[in-house]
Order: sequence, then C-alpha cells, then structure tokens
Amino acid sequence: MTKVRARATAVAGRAGIVTAVLAVAGAGVWVVAKASVPEAGPITTEIPALQVQAAPVEPGTLAPVGASVGGAQQQGQPQQRSGRDLLAGWSERAAPVMGIPARALQAYGNAELAARAELPGCKLSWATLAGIGRIESNHGQYGGAALGADGLPSKPIIGVPLDGSPGVKAIGDTDGGRFDGDSTHDRAVGPMQFIPSTWAKYNSDGNGDGVGDPQQIDDAALAAARYLCAGSRDMSAAQGWWAGIMSYNNSIEYAQKVFGLADGFAKSARTLTTG
Repeated sequence: MTKVRARATAVAGRAGIVTAVLAVAGAGVWVVAKASVPEAGPITTEIPALQVQAAPVEPGTLAPVGASVGGAQQQGQPQQRSGRDLLAGWSERAAPVMGIPARALQAYGNAELAARAELPGCKLSWATLAGIGRIESNHGQYGGAALGADGLPSKPIIGVPLDGSPGVKAIGDTDGGRFDGDSTHDRAVGPMQFIPSTWAKYNSDGNGDGVGDPQQIDDAALAAARYLCAGSRDMSAAQGWWAGIMSYNNSIEYAQKVFGLADGFAKSARTLTTG
C-alpha cells in the first residue's frame, strides 16, 4: 500500500492538505459513487495539522488508550433508528468535552460500530478516526467550512493539485474531475482527504442513502475505517495501529500527531457517564 508522503510540517504549510490516501490494490468498490462534480476551491493557507503537536512516542511501541462508543455500541446495528438515536445522544454529550463538532463525532462513532460489526478483529476506535479527521480537515471545517446536519460541509473540501510542486507528489487526473473539479491533476477530497483513485476502491455508504460521497462525513469516516482495517489489521495493538496510520500517511510525525490526538480524545471520553 502506498500513500502520498508528507515530507515535513513546514512542507505541509506550503502544500496545503497533502495527507491524502493513494490507491490500494485489491480493495473492492463498496457502493456506487456520487456523480456530482464540485468546483475546485481556492487554496487556503489554513493547515489543520500545523496546530497539532506530535506526541513523543516511538513508532510501534504502544497504541493510544482504548475507547469505544458509549451506550450506542450495545446496539451493534448503527444504522437502526434506536442505535442512531443513542449514537447522536452520545456525540452531543461528548462533543464539548472533546472539542469536536457533534456531527463529526457521530460519524466517527458510527464508523467504529460499522467496522466492529463487519471486521470485528480490527478493533478500531472512533478516537483514532477523530485524530485523523482533526489533522486532515479539522473535522470537516477546513477553509472555513461547517458541517451540516446532513454530514456535508458547507462547501466542498478540496486539497491542492497534486502536480509535483515542492512537497507534493505528482498524480495525474484519475476521475475526470468528478470528485475534485480538476481534470488535470488529482486532489484530495472531503473531510478525510481521499485521493479519487482510492475513493473508487474504498467508496462507502456510511449514512445509508445508497451512494458514497467522499465529502459526506459518514461515508468518508467509514471508508477510512475500512482502509485502516485492511489486511486483517488489529488497530488495538501497537504494531497494527502504527502500520494502519503509516499506511494512511507514511510519515512518523503524522502518526505521532494522530497518536496524541487519539490518546487525548480517549482519555477525555473516560470522564463521560454512560447511557
């Protein structure tokens, strides 16, 4: 599995969001892709990852503190109304503690539940997805966007052209501009910053509307969960966790940042009462 390399935080500052996922051979297409074509947005100087400190943890030595979704996990069926209601209640209570928008937290929790039902050996936590979401797009708020109740950002989240400029790998267009509005080069798209070619392989329907849209945070979070869980990976173990994050972005500094965020979110969750 390959991934666009983030050479350094300083380089990321010049390049914009460069932590996008490349294509992974052998993965299946999960649902039909949404066909709307966004306009390629202007490049912003806001880089979510720059504000995050890397945790002083040696790669592969330990995994973040474990955390599972609250009472909603007992349902085992995140798409059922009762399960979704419990998940929404948990996210509303947890959001101010975590500093994460409730709608984003709901998506991360739903993706954990779906992954645990589909790939129980993976043991992926919502906290890890939240760490990635914070670095990639500040939970769908990149460039001044805001998540709506439908899980879509107020404007498409689209990264810089992957045109081979300093710090950016050159990737020619693979989607005809379908997802990124760029018919010359690929760009990372959505809250979890997927490269179009990878989205074609991990395309997921997290909100149950029958289509997969990388801009919709339920869909994007579930696709990220399936990506991290690929190859029967155990995301609760140190080796599996680091391998998963490094497959998402082959950068030690990136993984250390995700570690610090995920560990902090999980520890904050322990202060919540269940129910």
